[in-house]
Amino acid sequence: MSDTGTPKITRTDEEWREQLTPEQYRITRKQGTERPFTGPYWNSSETGLYRCVCCEAPLFYSDTKFDAGCGWPSYFEPVSRDAIAVYRDESHGMVRTEVRCAACDAHLGHVFPDGPPPTGLRFCINGHALDFEPQA
Repeated sequence: MSDTGTPKITRTDEEWREQLTPEQYRITRKQGTERPFTGPYWNSSETGLYRCVCCEAPLFYSDTKFDAGCGWPSYFEPVSRDAIAVYRDESHGMVRTEVRCAACDAHLGHVFPDGPPPTGLRFCINGHALDFEPQA
């Protein structure tokens, strides 16, 4: 169960590999990252909803997206507190806060305390971890 009381979406490693592209799998299931300024959505300004590429859970609204200049899509807040889960990440000789999809545990990116108002947070998210649903 997730913290929200809803069942977690789980699949076997083989099922994830069949569903995702190699890059999506590497990033979301193996905690990878894309090179800055290379993934989808880092410079997108369309209106809509960003969803988890693994399970389609809603994650971020486009009106919370901002240009952080870092080369990854950045948002100042998720659609709800229940949409994401955060974990301490001590990999690569750094201490960071990892962001995962609360519904399926996909690695999304990291959150930093250097974002704009009103939250002061910067959710730095891999574009390959996202699907975009344009607003109708």
